[in-house]
Amino acid sequence: MIDEAEGPSRNVRFVKSLYQRFAALLHELTKFGIIGGLAFLIDLGALNFFHLVVGIGPMTSKVAATTISTTFAYAGNRFWTFRHREQSGLGREYFLFFLMNGIALLFGVLVIGFTTYTLKLDDPLSLNIANIVGVGLGTLFRYWSYKKWVFLEATTPIPAELPDVGVRQDR
Repeated sequence: MIDEAEGPSRNVRFVKSLYQRFAALLHELTKFGIIGGLAFLIDLGALNFFHLVVGIGPMTSKVAATTISTTFAYAGNRFWTFRHREQSGLGREYFLFFLMNGIALLFGVLVIGFTTYTLKLDDPLSLNIANIVGVGLGTLFRYWSYKKWVFLEATTPIPAELPDVGVRQDR
């Protein structure tokens, strides 16, 4: 027979051990999601602005919007989401980040192109739905590729906080 008093504490310990095991991944995914959500809003706003207000074609508007949102996403991911990972040079990271985003952009452009030119759905709602589908597919690729090639695992532990420089403790 199971002691009922022991049950909840065993469950709490189990949940706590699961959290401890996956805490770093959970925090990283949360930060990645926040940056991605903000970049998505920038992308969506810029896409609609370029296409519906300025009058640029849907695929060109998508490329311009993605360029703007990718610049924001790089800064957010480098200096917040993946700051604990080794910095292998901003030039290298920036190039790879934009290369991976260029590949992910293909998902969005293909979905928008298919929706607009093959299905002949060129209204704003169809454009935005196609954009959401393309961004969703691209996001899966981006998260995987950033961890694999752009923001590499640290070879030496990086301190969570920077040490106080120049502060004397002997007073």
